[in-house]
Amino acid sequence: MSVSPAPTSPATTEPPAGKQPMSNLSQRILFGAIGAVLLLGSVRYSAWTFALFFGVVQMRMLWEFYRMMREVGYKPAALLGGGISVLLFAGSFFISYVHDVKPIVTEAYARPAGYVLLGIILLLPVILILREMAAWPRENQQFSPFSNVGVALLGLLYVSLPMSLLNVLAFTPQGYDYRRIFALLLLVWSSDIGAYAAGKTFGRHKLAPKISPGKTWEGAIGGFLLTLGMGWALGYLLPELSLTYRLVVAGVVAVFGPLGDLAESMLKRSVDVKDSGRIMPGHGGLLDRFDAFLFILPVLALLQLLLG
Repeated sequence: MSVSPAPTSPATTEPPAGKQPMSNLSQRILFGAIGAVLLLGSVRYSAWTFALFFGVVQMRMLWEFYRMMREVGYKPAALLGGGISVLLFAGSFFISYVHDVKPIVTEAYARPAGYVLLGIILLLPVILILREMAAWPRENQQFSPFSNVGVALLGLLYVSLPMSLLNVLAFTPQGYDYRRIFALLLLVWSSDIGAYAAGKTFGRHKLAPKISPGKTWEGAIGGFLLTLGMGWALGYLLPELSLTYRLVVAGVVAVFGPLGDLAESMLKRSVDVKDSGRIMPGHGGLLDRFDAFLFILPVLALLQLLLG
């Protein structure tokens, strides 16, 4: 009597045990926390760490803008533009610093620095055109050389100039005031959180479906209301500012912040990219993170100029 061998089950290969890749949500939380610590710590520590942090940030944002433009065939002067962006931010910081902190040297240093910045701005188109002349004709260039000049200038106007206006907001006659930057960040974050929460809960009517299908009017209203609430609460952080002024600033952030976000969404759709960069896993690029500032800061700087 023979015994048949027991049937063998097909071999199964188990995947080697190891670490699972970090989820997108975990990446967002981890790198968001690291970024927030760096941001708030730099702003809080001193005027110089604030300037160093945002000087690097705005230069990276400009690089991301130029990179996206290169995706569709433009060839902007990225190195020259980056250098000019550093000069703009440093000049704005220096002028604000000596005007508000060291007024005794304002005439000796701030005015010459202002002339240097003005000279750079006036000569910049000439320098960019000379660059195109030196490289003419470019291989595989489907656009006019003046398109490269326009894109280089647009990056400075769209990114570097608004970010340089942070220095105008950060300084008062008493010197550098980190609380004002904290207040701006809290307002921007309130706008984002309110819009996200209200949009997820109540969102039905699309705000700009061809640009950003996820945004709704309900979300915009939720962001506006929460930002106004934060404007009221900022009385505990900045009691010297009147309620009216705080609510006006909150209204500016609530309106122009989402517009800045929509502008960057339109930019990304026009060049067919998902994120402006990959410097922050789970968050995209710095232009994605600070796009609201590009519309908010010019309006707030004008408001401060008019109202003090």
